[in-house]
Amino acid sequence: MAGIYLHIPFCNSKCIYCGFYSVVSKTYVGKYISALEREMYERRNFFSSLYKADRTIRTLYIGGGTPSVLEVEMLDKILVALKQTFLFPSTAFSTENPDEFEFTIEVNPDDITMEYAIALKKIGVNRISMGVQSFSDTHLRWMSRRHTAVEAIKAFYVLREAGFRNISIDLIFGFPDLSMDQWKYNIERILNLMPEHISAYQLGIDADTPLEKKLKSGKLSLPSDELCAKMYAELQQVLMEGGYEQYEVSNFALSSAKENRSRHNCSYWAKVPYLGLGPGAHSYIGRHREWNFPNIISYCNHTTLVLREGENLSPQDVFNEGLMLGLRTADGVSLEALCATDPQAPVFIRSILPTIEELCNKQCLIMTQNGRIKIPPEKLFVSDGIIRDLFVC
Repeated sequence: MAGIYLHIPFCNSKCIYCGFYSVVSKTYVGKYISALEREMYERRNFFSSLYKADRTIRTLYIGGGTPSVLEVEMLDKILVALKQTFLFPSTAFSTENPDEFEFTIEVNPDDITMEYAIALKKIGVNRISMGVQSFSDTHLRWMSRRHTAVEAIKAFYVLREAGFRNISIDLIFGFPDLSMDQWKYNIERILNLMPEHISAYQLGIDADTPLEKKLKSGKLSLPSDELCAKMYAELQQVLMEGGYEQYEVSNFALSSAKENRSRHNCSYWAKVPYLGLGPGAHSYIGRHREWNFPNIISYCNHTTLVLREGENLSPQDVFNEGLMLGLRTADGVSLEALCATDPQAPVFIRSILPTIEELCNKQCLIMTQNGRIKIPPEKLFVSDGIIRDLFVC
């Protein structure tokens, strides 16, 4: 089993907080698709070290940037190249068996028309991730989002009418001037829609973004950690009462079906091999990680001999990463499974057992009868600090 992430680095405008690599221009779209096809061919053997049965691509995620700025015909051309290069299930890119193959694409609400939605469905997309971020027009303008709250709601119902039964909506909290009442309103609005999946992120400060520059200049100030923690707790409680289960720090799925979880993202947390295509995309297999340089000009023109770099993970890196990824999920991580990752892993576990005991006594960790450790829901907001305490140095 494996996954592919495909990066579309084009946007019509940049959001104030966004640190993902993208360009506000479509000048290179044609060259970019050709460059993607070239990279697919060059990396066609990426999964060759896996057993044949495991080379099948079970998840495809097209992210950005803003993939929905591309015409569906362009997306279809990319898919044709993917089909010719990698091994997909026989029912991939069809509606015959969506449980066998998850195909997600990120969209902006203002790009969604009925014609566009139907075309996405026709090429095999069976999961939509839509960046709404807020249901307040004032906040959307501050973020430099292109859509309005009304457009976001309309886009959701268009996608529903087009036949999509697996829709994820993104929200952001913890940004300047967001009050608790406004946050409660956003949660209420999203519950009225009842998407199958909700991702909610505390605003992050990425380098070289307009947001970082405004914060450094003193023109903005972030809400307190205490207020952000209350917003997160409110989100957890209201979504749980509304029929959602939290399966990861920032992700909630309708509990009616486990298929509502993002299988692609779950693969990341389970350290399933994945290939990233496009500038800035990351890949992982075995103990090796690599990433493409975020430069569309070099990517399209192949002007450098080296378009990516990578690293081989040490046993310590593998152990710490397994801890980090597992403890971000509601299921936690199995100490027995960690032992199997490397001959040195049992030594690492023995070294952190006193810390595990201490964190359990502080109710920051739970140790289950079957030897799993997990962070209780009420402590997930401070999970980064808990996980850091467990890292093997």
